[in-house]
Parts: sequence; structure tokens; C-alpha cells
Amino acid sequence: MTSSSKIAVRELPLFPLPEVVLFPTRPLPLHIFEFRYRIMMNTILESDRRFGVLLWDPVQGKPATVGCCAEILQYQRLPDDRMKMLTLGQQRFRVLEYVREKPYKVGLVEWIEDHSPTQDLHVLAREVEQLLRDVVRLSAKLTDQNIELPEDIPDLPIELSYWVASNLYNVAAEQQALLEMQDTADRLEREAEILTSTRNHLAARTVLKDTFNS
Repeated sequence: MTSSSKIAVRELPLFPLPEVVLFPTRPLPLHIFEFRYRIMMNTILESDRRFGVLLWDPVQGKPATVGCCAEILQYQRLPDDRMKMLTLGQQRFRVLEYVREKPYKVGLVEWIEDHSPTQDLHVLAREVEQLLRDVVRLSAKLTDQNIELPEDIPDLPIELSYWVASNLYNVAAEQQALLEMQDTADRLEREAEILTSTRNHLAARTVLKDTFNS
């Protein structure tokens, strides 16, 4: 456990991003070009290299209240003081209040974690992984492409739930809901529903394709 994860509440520089939901243990490459965020990153690099990523809600015109802390692993300075960065998701947090708005947002945050499971989640995790493999297999067949899952898919149910959530596409609001859940079983069950729906949709399209091609 890192020293920062022992602190119940702390101030954290915040980086709102449209259409991006970061999950613990997942990588996030960034290209920093806005002046205020260049200032923020230069400041962070002189401290503990951590900042908070929040989904920006264009409808509400404000960021979500639950996000994920990111740690800068690597960075490269580009011309005009722009930066390329590789960051990694750490623990989740909830914004309690904003302590500063300029030149960038700084929030007082509390860390949040999943509740201890009351059941063995490995059976549910294996079901989700099998659904994932079905979706990939059907996608490959439908697009005539060689699509394979990486070999390093997490075994632990909570890490698998983060991996699946981070790999959902064009559903930022759904990802945000999954991020805010504090029950691993609930997150896995919701992912099973999403993957089942996707699998059924792909299976129906595959049948149509096979019918027209036969």
C-alpha cells in the first residue's frame, strides 16, 4: 500500500476529460497541450506525480463527482512545452469540494473502494470472461479479422471487472456508472448483461451474414 492510499482525505489536482473514464490498474496515454494543464503537469512532476481524472459531462457542463487517480509513469517533452505521457489508474475517489478553480481545478477528495465480497466471485468472473471471448470470436467472424484477447487478462474478479469496463467503447456514461459502483459483484453482473446483449446482437448478425453468403 502506498503512503498516499493511507490518507483518507487529500487535495488532488483534477483533469476533466470528455468521453474518458479511467479505471484502477488501467493505462491512460495523454497528450498535454492546454496551457493550464501544462502548468498542472509540471507542478505534479515536482511532487508525487498523481492527479485525478474525471469524466466531463457536456450536458451538465461540469465533471463527474467520482473519478480515478492517475500516476505519471513516463513522460516526454515536445516542442511548445507540450507533453506526451503514459499514466496508470490507481485508486478511485469522490470529490468532496473544490478548493481551487484557477489555473486548474483542485479538489478535496476521499478515496473509495469496493466493499468486501460476501460471496466467491470467481464463478461470476469466469462467466464474464467467457462472454467476452464469445463477443471477440463473433466480432472476428463478422468482420473477417483475426481478433484475439490479450493473454494477460486479470484473474482477480475486481481487476477483471475494471479491465472489462475500461474496454467498453462509446459508452462513457455506462463506464462512469460502473466506476461508481462499490460492489464487485454488481459491476460484474452489469458487465455480464452488457456482454450478453452484445453477443446476442453479434450472433444474429452472423446468422444473417452466413445466410446471405451461403
